[in-house]
Amino acid sequence: MNAWIRWPLIGVATLLAAGAATLTYANHRSQVKMARTLSLPAHALVLRDDAASLERGRYLYQSRGCADCHGRDGAGRTFINDTSIGMRVAGPNLTSGPGGVVQGYRPEDWERTLRHGVKPDGRPLMVMPSEDFARWTDQDVAAVAAYVRSMPPVSGHGAVLELPLPVRVMYGLGLVKDAAERIDHSLPPTQPVPEGVTLQHGQYVANGCTGCHGAQLSGGKIPGAPPDWPAAANLTPGEGGAMARYASAAEFRAMMRSGKRPDGSAVSKVMPFEALAQMSDTDVDATFNYLKSLPPRATGAR
Repeated sequence: MNAWIRWPLIGVATLLAAGAATLTYANHRSQVKMARTLSLPAHALVLRDDAASLERGRYLYQSRGCADCHGRDGAGRTFINDTSIGMRVAGPNLTSGPGGVVQGYRPEDWERTLRHGVKPDGRPLMVMPSEDFARWTDQDVAAVAAYVRSMPPVSGHGAVLELPLPVRVMYGLGLVKDAAERIDHSLPPTQPVPEGVTLQHGQYVANGCTGCHGAQLSGGKIPGAPPDWPAAANLTPGEGGAMARYASAAEFRAMMRSGKRPDGSAVSKVMPFEALAQMSDTDVDATFNYLKSLPPRATGAR
């Protein structure tokens, strides 16, 4: 074979072999990461079952996206089912019925699951958006635990996590992180913030937006999301930021209730409006004021 043909072929073969080796390594690394254990000190969470805690827990469960993944009855729900890429993800049954996964949870297990994205056995929860709940107060963690524990038992299933090879490779290479990797586990619990249309309360509520919009709330492509998902909007007043569309809290509140902008156009199809529509006016208006107060950031800075 002529050298001018042989050497290019050798080069292509080498690149293919290197690519295959990288895929194999990354896929193996993803399995190792999923099986790793994280050691966290037990937090002295006090579980509650009083009427006020149950009502607060019900409100948080419905308005902060828990029902989106686990269903309103807690039986579990498939929320990603893209057969074209082989991706299926379902939240598990949270009730005490058949298939339930939280029977026997201790107080510290609720805290680690919600605020740290870590299972009782120390392994990471792969899809649980604990970065959104990491700054919750003890009272709110205990309230959600109280509400979930009060749910009537229903039959359901465990978590379903079927990820296509490209997602597993990106996870193995560190390009996609699980919640436990994104959380600063050394931070103390947030102290209670009085509810009101204040920047402090707005910041507390807006912590729940970080999973999709990034820690800086400047949006961009959501790491690990299905390829057809749009980029998350920039929620800062920076150039191209979504908040420029809303001149008043009333307009922002209407969007959160309807999923439509003031001009009538639909917001992103992946925004969890089923949950957002359940938020109180106080939470929504405080969030609006807080987002308007942020320093401008370039879109995609996460």
